[in-house]
Amino acid sequence: MRETTDTDLYRRWIDDLWNGPKDRTKLAEIAEEFVDEDFVGHWPTTDVVGPGKLAALIAAVKATHKGLEYSLEVGPFGGDGYVAARWISHGTVGAGENVYTSGNDILRIADGRLVECWVASPGV
Repeated sequence: MRETTDTDLYRRWIDDLWNGPKDRTKLAEIAEEFVDEDFVGHWPTTDVVGPGKLAALIAAVKATHKGLEYSLEVGPFGGDGYVAARWISHGTVGAGENVYTSGNDILRIADGRLVECWVASPGV
């Protein structure tokens, strides 16, 4: 069995959650696999605690966009229990208006699980 690295966890963060299903229940099931029950996420306008609240936040963001997709511009890279990356997202809102957003994440990892996140973006 291959060992999971910090950068592997970040890729799951993007691929399995942010690019994953829209359904909140399915997102929560996925999050519980690698997001700690005491997870705290710090967004510019809100904090979320736990994988369930994280799943709710992601589902709410996805509900406002059609075809929302995230990709990496820089990273992920990390060490000493932290991983960071720069991402961009694109999708459509309203009557088909294209929107693009970018941001940076720093995630803290302990015992192979995501335990804290700091997000710098103009969104949530």
